[in-house]
Amino acid sequence: MTTTTNWNGMDYTILLSGEGSPQSIGAFASLDDAGKGPPRHIHHDADESFYILAGEVEFWVAGETRYAKAGEMLMVPKGTEHCFRIIGDTPARMLTIMTPGGFEQFFVEVASENLRIPQDMVRISEIGVKYDLEFTGPPLGVAAE
Repeated sequence: MTTTTNWNGMDYTILLSGEGSPQSIGAFASLDDAGKGPPRHIHHDADESFYILAGEVEFWVAGETRYAKAGEMLMVPKGTEHCFRIIGDTPARMLTIMTPGGFEQFFVEVASENLRIPQDMVRISEIGVKYDLEFTGPPLGVAAE
């Protein structure tokens, strides 16, 4: 069964969840607004693969900038600092696969508290620890303080 949650104006549809089950992968689809993207972060326990369904995305992975468009895929190994931002004027749709699964529930939890980036980063970071997620810097296009 799929579930959709909205967080920070973006829709996340959980397609496969590793939460509370022996699933070795989790998968979610997202619709991300132009110019948006998460703060720089590390998944300490999971590899993350992005398949771009529509739009264009700028990725920052361990200090290197990469670009991907519809039909392309990018993989970020666990323990690697990264972030991304939707470029162009249109939203992007992505399929994200996490191995192992479980992280996809992060979106449900932060959405349930109506947390916002950057205003609520302290609480978002606290929740992130539960999912082996560490925030390490600002989103792309935002200067570090």
